[in-house]
Amino acid sequence: MAKHTKPSRKPNSFLNKPIYEGGIKAMRELIKANLKYPKEAIQEKVEGSVKIRYDIDYKGNVIKTKVIKGLGHGCDEEAQRLVRLFKFKIDKTRKVRVIFHKNIQINFKLPKAKPKPAKSPSKPNMSIQYKVTQKPTANTPREAKKEGGSSYSYTINIG
Repeated sequence: MAKHTKPSRKPNSFLNKPIYEGGIKAMRELIKANLKYPKEAIQEKVEGSVKIRYDIDYKGNVIKTKVIKGLGHGCDEEAQRLVRLFKFKIDKTRKVRVIFHKNIQINFKLPKAKPKPAKSPSKPNMSIQYKVTQKPTANTPREAKKEGGSSYSYTINIG
């Protein structure tokens, strides 16, 4: 009885699709690290998502971007800038130069306002004044005894 061997499997597809190193999680980290929220969008308090269609060449570079659904106020341009930072890995098993098309949604959420330090109730400028007086002793010169001793005054301003 002869053993039956399995025939070698064919690849699932004719072309290998581009792969982002580290997967979608790494892609999101890149977006998070490089996102610069547009000033105009912050002023207008714009939040939402921008959907981008982008093309990847046979080398793994993003060569073209197009906004499918935008927000305006600079968010569309920022989303396109971020997508152009992507670099994909493409296995070159066949000598075919293909352009791949992908979509991504980039979310814009307003940065949380940093809590401002609580201002203490307005205090008027305070100053403390004190006077140091030395009582005359037997060794004090006669002129200082007549004046009642020597004295110094200090003023400390607070606030």
